[in-house]
This record gives sequence, C-alpha cells and structure tokens, in this order.
Amino acid sequence: MRKLFYFFIIVLMPVLIYGQVSNKTNFNRIITTAKGDLNKDKLPDSVIVLQDIINEYRPYRLQVFFKTANNSYKLIVQNDSAIEVELPNGKDGYLTGTEFSHIDIKAGVLTLSTQLLRGSYEHKFRFQNGYFALIGFMETYSDGQGIMTATDFNLSTGLWVEVMQRYDTDKIISNTKKKIKINPLPDLKKFTPHSTTLY
Repeated sequence: MRKLFYFFIIVLMPVLIYGQVSNKTNFNRIITTAKGDLNKDKLPDSVIVLQDIINEYRPYRLQVFFKTANNSYKLIVQNDSAIEVELPNGKDGYLTGTEFSHIDIKAGVLTLSTQLLRGSYEHKFRFQNGYFALIGFMETYSDGQGIMTATDFNLSTGLWVEVMQRYDTDKIISNTKKKIKINPLPDLKKFTPHSTTLY
C-alpha cells in the first residue's frame, strides 16, 4: 500500500499538476473569423478570434493563419493581448464600456476594431518585412460634454493628426498635426493596444 502511495506521489502528481497548468487557458469559443489574402500570394488566409469564457476576465486570443499551396493552414501569429479583455475588473467588477467589435481584411490589411462607451478605435496591420506591422491607428471618442476628439496616426508615413471639435456646433477647437516616426513598427505578435499614448 505504501509503495502505491509513493508511486502516486512520484509519477502521477506531476502529471496532474501539469494538466492543471496547461488547462489554465481555455480559448474554446470562436467569436469571429475573417478570410483574405494577407501575404500577397493570392491564397485566402484566415484570422480567428477565440475567447476563454471560463476565465473571469474573458480574455481573447487572436490567431493568424497563412494558407499554403497544399490547402493546409500554418499558424503565423498568436497573441492573447492584441484585443482587450471583455471584463478587465472580473465578472463581478464594474464594466468599462470597452468592447471588442470585429476584425476585417481589406486590400491585405488586417483591422482590429473596438467599441468604446462613447466612441471607437481600430488598429491596422500589414504583413511586411516578414512580420505583421502596425501601420495605422484611428480613435474617436466623446468626453460626454460636447467635445469629440478624433485621432488618426499613419505609422507608415509618421503623420499624427488630432482634431477636437464640438459635436453640437461642429466648431473646430483644435487641429494638431505632428510627424512621429517609429522604427521598427510595432509587431502584432507582441502588440497590446494603448500600451503607449500614441496607439
């Protein structure tokens, strides 16, 4: 009996522990998919957004697959932080009003879109130089007191534009333009939205 106990401790316990660790994330719900040519080989690539509905924060996983010549798909990018979690304060916490909206593929550009309580933002990625580079960021939001702020940052050209205007009168309060060059461009593989004040 004692030998059986030691066998359990030495052999089976690591297996059970590993099983618990490996099941820590359960991205088993498909939220949305998109298809389109992302690497200019004229084959329809695939992007999938999954969600872990067991985790109390409801995180998302973004996966990008390139279609190969033999009709299979190869995983190119997997990122668990590219889309903000659904419940940043946990299932019993207060809601922030930030909500994942959709993904889109047009003209080889992958767009991740998110809704805000009073606005929205999107990040655009293009496959270039061997990785998915952030090439654009757009955000529009209201302060709830009559002022709308729109930001458009073209990371490829470095042009950053911010326009503030009253939405009740359309009066432009400010129109700011800057040249901000970022090199290298942020990589989708390690990307987190709003990790800087620029994007």
